[in-house]
Amino acid sequence: MIVVDIDVELAKRKWSVGEFADAVGITPANLAVLKNGRAKAVRFSTLDAICRTLECQPGDILRWVPDDE
Repeated sequence: MIVVDIDVELAKRKWSVGEFADAVGITPANLAVLKNGRAKAVRFSTLDAICRTLECQPGDILRWVPDDE
């Protein structure tokens, strides 16, 4: 399973979900779907905007966890 750690990065920067969604250019609802692990896919353009806004690498916000954990 892929885990999305956007909350961790937002906490480090003390950003609200609304502020981050505005900065990235997506709706807070779509950001919630992504960060809660309900997204089925992520566009590279969205991933690029997230990484550009957070000044991070994709591996800083996405990680793989075996299904049995």
